[in-house]
Amino acid sequence: MAACLTQNPANFLSDGKKIVGVALNYMDVVKARNVPVPKEPLVFLKPTSSYLREGQPIIIPKVFSKVAYEVELGVVIGKPCKNVSKARAMDYVAGYCLALDLTAQCHLGPARASGHPWTLGKGFDTSTPVSEFIPIKEVKDPHNLSLWLTVNGVEKQKGCTADLVFNVPDIISYVSQYMTLEPNDLILTGTPDGADAFKAGDVIECGLGDLATLKFDVCSE
Repeated sequence: MAACLTQNPANFLSDGKKIVGVALNYMDVVKARNVPVPKEPLVFLKPTSSYLREGQPIIIPKVFSKVAYEVELGVVIGKPCKNVSKARAMDYVAGYCLALDLTAQCHLGPARASGHPWTLGKGFDTSTPVSEFIPIKEVKDPHNLSLWLTVNGVEKQKGCTADLVFNVPDIISYVSQYMTLEPNDLILTGTPDGADAFKAGDVIECGLGDLATLKFDVCSE
């Protein structure tokens, strides 16, 4: 019982065991790439060592030549979740966060084409900047939230979670068939169209409705 009482979703950065990402999950991205709509979520994992708090810089590893921003809604799991139905999936959500899923396109493109894992292009240090925890009671509808991102003050991404291919219950139910989602695990739900490369010296800002904003300086390793 004591272990259960220590679970605090506000500490998801330090206490979460995994980050589950979903690729190609906005209809505007599907249309822009002219690819088939996925029939099931395209899931990948990131290590929690990739987390970054606001106030610290994004660091582009020297092994990468092209790293892109992706602004996303993050979902924080509140209790152990295995084989749950879509109808019950939201019972397992503790809250949300604003997140960036930084992606080394220079690595991911060749890996995808060759059928190789995405781990190195997705899981490098500082590749998952996140906001503070947003309790579920503060979010009326997670499927009607605006997302935006600017680089050096110029808008690069603008979207809405209403455009998700697979919504939050879809993702939770699907992933829980394969692995147990544990308290403080984070789900990254995908990014709207417009993801592109950034460079050292840039300033990235992003927002989630009126719930959260983030600002990061970018440095090279």
